[in-house]
Amino acid sequence: MNQIPLTSSPGTLSGEMLYRILGRTGERISAIGLSGFHIGKPSRTDDDSIRLIRTAIDRGMTFMDNSWDYNDGQSEVRMGKALKHGYRQKVFLMTKIDGRTKEIAARQIETSLERLQTDHIDLLQHHEVIRFDDPDRIFARGAPRKPLSKPNRLERFATPDSLAIKIRRCTFTC
Repeated sequence: MNQIPLTSSPGTLSGEMLYRILGRTGERISAIGLSGFHIGKPSRTDDDSIRLIRTAIDRGMTFMDNSWDYNDGQSEVRMGKALKHGYRQKVFLMTKIDGRTKEIAARQIETSLERLQTDHIDLLQHHEVIRFDDPDRIFARGAPRKPLSKPNRLERFATPDSLAIKIRRCTFTC
């Protein structure tokens, strides 16, 4: 049985937060992140969600995780509101899509950018890679692996095996 490799360093403690380098990206992020899933729940108000996100950032959390379909998009909308007034520049913003065609993936990314009120996403990941043929559909010619027609909108693209690949300034020709 294969063992998960251990990290060579637990990271760097700064204030109350532990930070680590994200894979081979060179990005220093908080060792724990804030998931957007619960942010958009109907039982939570916009004000509560914004306060929760900003408090996490003020206390040193820099990794923000979301998905275009969490709570019918409300999670991204609320995170976008919270990241106004300079907060966007303090975080490493990740979101996920599940589009299995280039067109659907591109629409989902554009929707996420609008909801999150940002001009770029630091890391994009394919969500719910659960079907036997999903990897083939994601990486086939014309597939969503490089879904954008506009450069510089994504910093990194995470493949289903979660290996980050730098794609900024790429020409998207699938």
